[in-house]
Amino acid sequence: FSVILLSFLSFTRFSWVFSHDPCYECEDGWKQHGENCYFFSTRKSSWDASRTVCRTQGGDLVKIDSSEEQSFLRTTIQQITGSYVIYFWIGLTDSAEEGRWLWVDGSPLNERLTFWFFHEPDDWTEEDSDGEDCARMEPMYWFDKSCKARERSICEKPGCYYTFTCCMIF
Repeated sequence: FSVILLSFLSFTRFSWVFSHDPCYECEDGWKQHGENCYFFSTRKSSWDASRTVCRTQGGDLVKIDSSEEQSFLRTTIQQITGSYVIYFWIGLTDSAEEGRWLWVDGSPLNERLTFWFFHEPDDWTEEDSDGEDCARMEPMYWFDKSCKARERSICEKPGCYYTFTCCMIF
C-alpha cells in the first residue's frame, strides 16, 4: 500500500511534507519570511502615522533582529523599487532620549547588529530643529530622519500558522 501511495504522490502536482512544525501563511499583500509577515507600504506618511497604520493591521513597524532579516528586507525593497533609491520607515527611534535608539517594542538597539550608513545617525537639524529621531532604510543601510518626513514604511506581524501535522506544497 505504501508503494502505491508514494507513486501516487510523486505523479501529482503537489506533495505533502510531514512535519510537526507549524506552517506559516500571510494574508494577501503581505510577504512571508520565517514566522513573520511583512507589508511594504507604497503610501508616504510620517513615522507616527505609518506606525498607526501598521498597528491597525495587527502589526507594527518592522523590528530588524538579524542580518538575515535585513537581507530579506533589502532584497524585497530592491524587487519593489528596481534601481530607484526609495526609503522605508522602520520601527526604530531615539525620540525619548537622544542617542538611545529603541525598537517599537521598547527593546534597545543591539549596537553589534546595526546597518547605519557612514556617519549615521547624525541628528541633522537643518530641515527640522527637532533633529532626526526616527530611522528609515533604503535597500542597504539605515539613516536617521525627522519623524515628520513622509516616507513609505514596512510593517511586520506574526504569520498565521497551522498546526497540522502536514502542509501542502505545490
